[in-house]
Amino acid sequence: MSHTDPKGRPHPLGFWEERYAETPYAYGKEPNDFVREVADRLPKGRVLCLGEGQGRNAVFLAQRGFDVTAMDQSPMGLARAEALAAERGVKITTIAADLAEFMIEPLAFAAIVSVFVHLPQALRREVHQRVMGGLAEGGAYVLEQYGPEQSRYKSGGPEDPDRRPGLDILMEELFRLEFEIAREVVRDVTEGVYHTGLGSTVQILARRQS
Repeated sequence: MSHTDPKGRPHPLGFWEERYAETPYAYGKEPNDFVREVADRLPKGRVLCLGEGQGRNAVFLAQRGFDVTAMDQSPMGLARAEALAAERGVKITTIAADLAEFMIEPLAFAAIVSVFVHLPQALRREVHQRVMGGLAEGGAYVLEQYGPEQSRYKSGGPEDPDRRPGLDILMEELFRLEFEIAREVVRDVTEGVYHTGLGSTVQILARRQS
């Protein structure tokens, strides 16, 4: 989900607490399409889902046998994530934290997942440094977010282009990883009531080799 308002300003925590308290789940209960596509290519082990909101991707991966930690700034979102996990008969670990301050355990994760987490450039670069350091050898980074061309579409995401970088910028930031999928696509985004319609996204599956 986007962590900024349409003008690119960070949403306050209260915004997310209210949105995640809504019924039904704001972005649905089913996983992101790209996460579903690449799940079988992820090494088994610990998975960290960044900005995970109400837990749809974390719960999906837990159902597939991964040991999943979901982090988000919103306690309400994480409470809904835990409820969804209980509904689906799996367990996940949740951490309430701000990405600006959250430190990723070094060399700890078989995979790290970031779906529609739109950050300011400086923070995004810092988070990507932590991501690269947090992956174990052979670990995979899964990212999907809206890209530069999303300004043509009405399916969500921030207006600020700083928070919608192109594939070239993201690949530069993730320079220590080897890319298995790196593409910009226009696809039907149907994820709850807030991401609906055609959208232009960047999709990355990249791996740490050493």
